Amino acid sequence: MNFLNKLSGLNIFPFVMLSFFVLISCQSSKSTVQKEQGDERPNIILFVTDDHGKDALGCYGNPVIQTPNLDQLAEDGTIFNNAFCTSASCAASRSVILTGKFGHATGSYGHTHDYHHFSTYDTVNSLPLILEQNGYYTARIGKYHLAPEKVFHFQDVLPGNQRNTVEMANNVKEVFNSENPFFLYFCTGDPHRGESTGPNWDDPNSFGNSKTGYKGVKEITYTTDEVLVPSFLPDTKESREELVQYYQSVSRIDTGFGQLMEHLKASGKLDNTIVIYISDNGIAFPGAKTTLYEPGMNLPCIIKNPLLKGQTKVKNDFISWVDLTPTILDWAGINYQPNNFHGHSFKGVLSGEDTTARDEIYASHTFHEITMYYPMRVVRHKNYKLIFNIASGLEYPFASDLWVSSTWQQVYRSNAKYFGKRTVQDYLHHAEFELYDLDKDPDEIHNLADSKEHEEVLSMMKEKMKQFQQNTQDPWKVFWDKDYSLQGTGLNL
Repeated sequence: MNFLNKLSGLNIFPFVMLSFFVLISCQSSKSTVQKEQGDERPNIILFVTDDHGKDALGCYGNPVIQTPNLDQLAEDGTIFNNAFCTSASCAASRSVILTGKFGHATGSYGHTHDYHHFSTYDTVNSLPLILEQNGYYTARIGKYHLAPEKVFHFQDVLPGNQRNTVEMANNVKEVFNSENPFFLYFCTGDPHRGESTGPNWDDPNSFGNSKTGYKGVKEITYTTDEVLVPSFLPDTKESREELVQYYQSVSRIDTGFGQLMEHLKASGKLDNTIVIYISDNGIAFPGAKTTLYEPGMNLPCIIKNPLLKGQTKVKNDFISWVDLTPTILDWAGINYQPNNFHGHSFKGVLSGEDTTARDEIYASHTFHEITMYYPMRVVRHKNYKLIFNIASGLEYPFASDLWVSSTWQQVYRSNAKYFGKRTVQDYLHHAEFELYDLDKDPDEIHNLADSKEHEEVLSMMKEKMKQFQQNTQDPWKVFWDKDYSLQGTGLNL
């Protein structure tokens, strides 16, 4: 009471008003900074499809597939001919995209859902968290397939049918009204395999297509005579029937992408939004998805950065999904320590400011499903590619949906000798090391690992592989020097 009485005798009004104006000033200053940053920094849309290869895009040379909106993105931006995922598996690939680190260093060894239950270490930082901490508004829609949520947290999670990209596009319009710069992670469920179209083994998979269609989508359909069979697949009735479904699913993606761009244009933010189109891994057929052959890992990548003047239409530089996080942070003007990531920014590659040769990438795959243990590591250096099959003594495992596919079952049930250009035996049983000269052998058929003429190349590539595994703290580096230091002691747990 004495203290309050003393206060009552003081004229504290000036102090109260001073505090009030200081508070208002601070809030106003903070708001102004955010608005200024929002005006200057670009918005970013990362559009990720599910199992889409380069084989089914007009801008990558397919004259049959109808993808006019993605072709327009390529016309306005840049396509990369040598863009690679690091693991041809959905969840494992997505963790790399959003962390900038190889999955073997983050615990992201395979699928997160159901009994597979792989999960990124909860100490790992991620792109959406870093962007949010630096004033970006982050939102996602569609396929997630990541864990744990605390690592891959977005401020808003928007509803939408993953198979209906038109609906998804309509549901994200509010994102474009953000006062702060936004990062939109837009992930389709197409063209991943879905339910079978019928009860028989030779009925094609639907690839998410619905007999009743999807609201707002004008479906584009194809015939078996039209589709182009990739060289790694057998040209059979079953393959063609499944490719018909796959093409339809891809065209539905394109329709939704066009709708998304219309909404972005209507918002007035088209000219300040970087748009990135990629796929998590290759086409969902044996010989592509879950393998680290080229159809599984060499993927579409189309980028439009409207802040650049005169983008080069085609880039042949090697880039990888592990490079995406540092690149996006560079575009957002966010400082980071380069050694926090395994990837390297290609911002300068797109702008033309960086002319350093980028002719080497690495890949790391361990699991798809929990029953599919088959760790592989890859180094690609210029035209040479080395695949290290760490568990080569095992038969190559099948993803459950690829095993039951009519494309594979036709080969299996007929005891066919070949699957595409590769023998069935070579597909099922891999050598410990596979070395290919992709200039002369783009289908990766002729293994040069035992070639006397390529002993020096093999030695060089093995050394690069060893350094990659050591530098990225790969537990499977034990192969080289029996170094078990990463394993720990196992004591006092």
